[in-house]
Formats: sequence, structure tokens, C-alpha cells
Amino acid sequence: MVLTIKFIGALRHFTGKTQLTINNEKVITVRDLLIKINQETPKLEKTFGDPQLGDSTSNSLILVNGREISVLNGLETKLSDGDEIVFVPVVHGG
Repeated sequence: MVLTIKFIGALRHFTGKTQLTINNEKVITVRDLLIKINQETPKLEKTFGDPQLGDSTSNSLILVNGREISVLNGLETKLSDGDEIVFVPVVHGG
């Protein structure tokens, strides 16, 4: 199974890449993908969310094939061969 991962905005800075391809032998969820990316790029762990709250989406919008994961099955959304996952940072202000 081949997945295309795209990083938008500041996430490109942390990864040093605009895109990467992940090959995986088994079906994985968005949560599994986040764990895998965090292991390979630890700088992204806090960028993706708040690890203390266990919230992996609070600081990023995650799209699977152009659809936000909240309208799918959230972090439990199963990924399929050829899927495109896009991470968009959410800007907070006050």
C-alpha cells in the first residue's frame, strides 16, 4: 500500500519536505500514520497536537483525499492504497 503525505505551510519547515511517500504492507488508520510520522520526525509531535491531552488534531487539519477526517471516521479513518493525506497547520491567535 502506497500513501502520499503532503505538508502545507509551517509543517514543511519542520519536515524539510513538501511531500513524502510511505509504503506499508497492512491497512493502517490516520492515528497509526501520525504515530509513524512522529517516530520519523519527532519535531512534529507537538505540532500535530497536544500530547498531554492525547489530541492529535488540535493544531492541524487532516485531509484524506480532500475530505477532513472529522466527516470520515476521525483518527480511526482507515487508509487505502493510493490515498493522499494532507496536513494543514491551524493558526491560533488571541
